[in-house]
Amino acid sequence: MNFLNTAVYRIIVPKFFRKKIVARVLRSNILAYYSSLKEPLTEEISKVCDYVKNCGIAMIPYYFQDEYIEDTIEVHYDTETGLRYVVYKGKRLYFKRRWSKKRIRLSFNELRREQDNRSPHCYETDGFVVEKSDVLVDIGAAEGIFALSNIEQAGRIVLFESGKEWIEPLKATFAPWKEKVTIVNKFAGNVTNGKCVTLDDYFLPGEKLSFLKIDVEGAESLLLSGCRRILSEVRPLKVAICTYHKDEDERELNETLKQNGFETSPSDGFLIIYTDRKLKAPYLRRGLIRAIKN
Repeated sequence: MNFLNTAVYRIIVPKFFRKKIVARVLRSNILAYYSSLKEPLTEEISKVCDYVKNCGIAMIPYYFQDEYIEDTIEVHYDTETGLRYVVYKGKRLYFKRRWSKKRIRLSFNELRREQDNRSPHCYETDGFVVEKSDVLVDIGAAEGIFALSNIEQAGRIVLFESGKEWIEPLKATFAPWKEKVTIVNKFAGNVTNGKCVTLDDYFLPGEKLSFLKIDVEGAESLLLSGCRRILSEVRPLKVAICTYHKDEDERELNETLKQNGFETSPSDGFLIIYTDRKLKAPYLRRGLIRAIKN
């Protein structure tokens, strides 16, 4: 039995020290695993191992992330809404009412790293972008940074966010564009009921869709099973879907998209999801798949 996964360990060892211990063990395991392989490492994996060896464990294990410094982020207060916000690309991006300035700085700094074009978590890349007048469906919108970055390009945006605390800041963020932004406070999944809706049920047959951005914390396969009609019938269509929540996600989601006529490609590089207690060799996961059907 792995003592690090036992209830006794979690009780007697403070959370702060547990995180440090887990990070050290994972660092050791990753370096040992890849040094034991007989085949030469790819350039992609070598870059990750170099970072882990020199800097330790990070979700985005690349040196560019060190360019982002949270202390430089200015957090503002909106007296009209009572919410805090940061300025992103000249626009206000609001956060949860209960979040402190420190929490917002940490979160926004991570968002900036994720959407850096060198990141495995970046949704867009050269030739794969939200285009003029596209209908963007942002599923798992959270604070809405991806939609906000495309607010002027898109002709219409639909945001799906199940977390109730995010609805208030989303409304504040997109208030200047409320005529073309719809916020849906439901899970987008494989059934339709009071709390959940399938995309096939929400969008009418023949309704225009252009770009699906999907990050639903491991429920991506369920979501795809609830939009079989859309995947089969709608074209042209782009899909950026996260694949890092589970070991099998990249393979399974890729198969589903290809079966529906999409050309697919993974994002460059890897993520280390060190918060996943089930993480095992080979330890590295692709951030997302970009799929397109013309």
